[in-house]
Amino acid sequence: MSIIPITVYGDKILREVAKPVQQVDDNIIQIIRDMFETMRNASGIGLAANQVGLSEKIFVVDISVVEGYENYKPVVMINPRILDKSEELEIFEEGCLSLPNLRADVERPKIIKVSYLDTDEKEQEIEANELFARVILHEYDHLIGKMIPDRVSSTVKKRLQNELYDIRNRDVKVDYPITEK
Repeated sequence: MSIIPITVYGDKILREVAKPVQQVDDNIIQIIRDMFETMRNASGIGLAANQVGLSEKIFVVDISVVEGYENYKPVVMINPRILDKSEELEIFEEGCLSLPNLRADVERPKIIKVSYLDTDEKEQEIEANELFARVILHEYDHLIGKMIPDRVSSTVKKRLQNELYDIRNRDVKVDYPITEK
């Protein structure tokens, strides 16, 4: 396994729509292992493939390190699809490994239903709520080229401009590897 530098705001791949995985082979399994290692090394709870420079529709989630969510098992979602979202919304502060040190309140549905392939290429369908739903939606956003600045008001986005500029220019302190400018 290896730790992969994380792409950051300004890297073109973060704005691209990911491509569906055609087959879960040894290469994809290795990518998934590396994604988990990279995410954990950066103290993250979710990581999408384009955050490590790959355009596949894959993300990994492990919220078991968060108090109150210790019983949640790590999950890999390949070719995920959001099937349903609750009308009830929640606002919660989010961060992102591709936006080091930036935090913003983001409104998202409280409950979602999602389908995806697991690593055995079996179709799975789950209902997720609260933090689990939020992390899934956050990582799903990455797969469609969206990030936190796309989910906040124009006023908040304007307030974040200096931080986004610094991130784009790699003028941030991080304790995990990021891509070079």
